[in-house]
Amino acid sequence: MNTLAHPVSRWHQRMWGALLVQRLPGVSRPSMSLEQLPQGLFLLWLSFMGLLVFAASLMGQHGLWQRLVRADPTGLTIVIVLLFLGSSLWAGLRSWRLGLQWQALQQPAQRSETGKPSWATDYLTARAHKATDKRVLQQVLSDRAHGPQEMAWWLNGTQLKLGLLGKVIGFSVLAFELGRMDGFDPQQSAQMLKSLTGGLGIALLTTITGLAANILLGLQLMRIDRFADGLVAEILIRGEAQAMHETLDKASP
Repeated sequence: MNTLAHPVSRWHQRMWGALLVQRLPGVSRPSMSLEQLPQGLFLLWLSFMGLLVFAASLMGQHGLWQRLVRADPTGLTIVIVLLFLGSSLWAGLRSWRLGLQWQALQQPAQRSETGKPSWATDYLTARAHKATDKRVLQQVLSDRAHGPQEMAWWLNGTQLKLGLLGKVIGFSVLAFELGRMDGFDPQQSAQMLKSLTGGLGIALLTTITGLAANILLGLQLMRIDRFADGLVAEILIRGEAQAMHETLDKASP
């Protein structure tokens, strides 16, 4: 029933990370059984971040982070990693706030984290007035549920673009070093080979880091969007049920 959120989802699905993530089993479901628990979405995000922290600690034990920093003099890989960490923390905060809205939907008397009535309360109260435009209410509800994710999706695409930028820089360094070669000197072959592989390393590392960050953040944002879809759909269903009850009450003698 949440038809207003579909164009946003289609725009998201044009991104590489979303295209890969949406094919995973269970990701396209509006709501999972775990997410229906109190703060279930946040717990799911927390477990996912725990796996990432464990993988990052293993990489640190094997010295992969140090090699990554030394192999990329441009610093783009560090920028991508920091951007991913910041966006992931925001995704956790967003998961918590959506969880509060889900709890408020199950408990109508509960207020949101700002002390104001929940989205469901605002929608159902406004829908009870005859002069209210239902399309405007649905648009406001959809913007509340999906609007904040727009910037996160843009940052997710920026990670991929930074990886491609590093690829261009790496191949530019490689082409520059090849252009400096006047001939093959066996005594300088080791130094020349090191310069060539340096440019190739920049291209590969930044591309891999950008792709990995894009996919991992896309997985979090896709799950948040699906949860928001389910939340909006449940609010709309309750609005229709409320309108039906009001019609039956008026029709009854």
